[in-house]
Amino acid sequence: MSRETIERYYAAFNAGDGAGMLACVTDDIEHRVNEGDIRRGKALFAEFCAHMGTSYREELRDMVIFVTPDGTRGAAEFTVHGTYLQTDPGLPEARGQGYVLPAGAFFDLKGGLIARVTTFYNLADWMRQVSG
Repeated sequence: MSRETIERYYAAFNAGDGAGMLACVTDDIEHRVNEGDIRRGKALFAEFCAHMGTSYREELRDMVIFVTPDGTRGAAEFTVHGTYLQTDPGLPEARGQGYVLPAGAFFDLKGGLIARVTTFYNLADWMRQVSG
């Protein structure tokens, strides 16, 4: 069940389906994003998803998912293929720049849902790609 939850979560991400992503997380989801604050709860996670959908169009490819035998922890490695659509405050100006980044995420899973997701990527690499 845990592997399937992560697969559904990323299928919804790739489809731009925020509601589908929200269906995969607990009400008290802990979202730890690279270079940012910890967001706790579905409402803040939904706000983040909406913001990302406005500022970026991303597709995750080359997905590899790992899950512990007891199904309580997981990880995913993938490549982000994206387009920077709308300027994010404090970041370079968006002009439709494309980027490709290796990234990964770690998960706590409970009751068949994602209770924590921690995402990592190289922000300096992204900045170089969209600033050039």
